[in-house]
Amino acid sequence: MSQAAFVSPDACPALVLNADYRPLSYYPLSLWSWQDAIKAVFLDRVNIVSTYDTAVHSPSFEIKLPSVVCLKSYVKPAKYPAFTRFNVFLRDKFECQYCGDAHELTFDHVIPRSKGGQTVWENVVAACAPCNLRKGNRLPKDAGMIPAQKPCQPTVHELHRNGRRFPPNYLHTSWRDYLYWDSELEP
Repeated sequence: MSQAAFVSPDACPALVLNADYRPLSYYPLSLWSWQDAIKAVFLDRVNIVSTYDTAVHSPSFEIKLPSVVCLKSYVKPAKYPAFTRFNVFLRDKFECQYCGDAHELTFDHVIPRSKGGQTVWENVVAACAPCNLRKGNRLPKDAGMIPAQKPCQPTVHELHRNGRRFPPNYLHTSWRDYLYWDSELEP
């Protein structure tokens, strides 16, 4: 084998699908290392759906690395996502809810904590640093800064829909059929 044809197994993560052939999660994308994928194959927890050209071997055995695996048992997905900074940004489409800018994002308490506001879905929005500073410790009406969308707790489905606008940096061709199967087709 020529050195140019060598692909490190570490560059071969496996996309993990639920038993219904949907990814376990989109954001972050459900990926396993090649070691975890091979272990799950040998423990008979997954079926291999697609493989890379790269193989690993022992003295008596060789297997192509899985690029897509499907769980044999269905895992019921959560209805609501975890309350994280990333998920707030994803809900708000990575845009400041006051000016629409996508740079220097942080988050803002719509009702400031000093005025009884809590750190919950319904009171936190994505905001660029300049808007966050400008609003300061004031209520939206006092600052003349009303969020573009009223903050609310999103469903996992809503985050998946928003996330389709921001595909991961790396998508192996064998994954594409499983990531956007429910997207509307172009004519």
